[in-house]
Amino acid sequence: MGEPITVTGVVLSSHPQGEYDRRIVLLTKERGKISAFARGARKSTSPLLAVSNTFVFGTFTLYEGRTSYSLMQASVKQYFTELAKVQPEVYYGFYFLEFADYYSREGTDESDMINLLYMTMKALLHQQLDNNLIRSIFELKVMVINGEYPQVFECPNCGKKEDLTMFSVEKGGIYCSDCTKVSVNGFAVSPAALYTLQYIIASSIEKLYTFTVVDEVKNEIRNIMKRYIARYIDKRFKTLEILEMMC
Repeated sequence: MGEPITVTGVVLSSHPQGEYDRRIVLLTKERGKISAFARGARKSTSPLLAVSNTFVFGTFTLYEGRTSYSLMQASVKQYFTELAKVQPEVYYGFYFLEFADYYSREGTDESDMINLLYMTMKALLHQQLDNNLIRSIFELKVMVINGEYPQVFECPNCGKKEDLTMFSVEKGGIYCSDCTKVSVNGFAVSPAALYTLQYIIASSIEKLYTFTVVDEVKNEIRNIMKRYIARYIDKRFKTLEILEMMC
């Protein structure tokens, strides 16, 4: 093995490997999404037992082999062990990790994604917002980080910034009332929902979970995100299936 490296990130997933080991997927600031083996981590006396679990945020010391990494030690910032004790919040958490895993890549700077995950887990625990609103905010902001979000600041057809009234999933944006009369198929969007979408897209990650909306707007945003994700993401998330059975 070469020299050890230290990365900052979060454990996205953790699976048994062999009799005593674990294989973890880390989302890191320095190397993007990587896999590592935590050898002996399933032994009750292992120093890697706690740090190789999902939801763990911290710095991880790894050895880089020719085909994989090996976890040697970790300095934990937050375990989020409290999340495992509350339902359905823990299942939202697992879904958010899987959603982040889908979008993450090796060799990229994932600082924003890590920060978003951290702030989202805190929001789930503190119960500042309705869980479904947290979900909509998270999904949209992940898409913003990856540059795949809908156009909600101006009409995609004419560039008009006022009187935006109709959301087209197929065309990926909200059209003004003049253009919807021509050839755009979609559904109406209220001014409050439009403003909420704009706020989520434009706000810093630290300010995302500092507001609430009435149920009508929350449901409208939820409907928009469900349709948009169904159209543009070619994956059915296993954790989402579990979550939807529970909620």
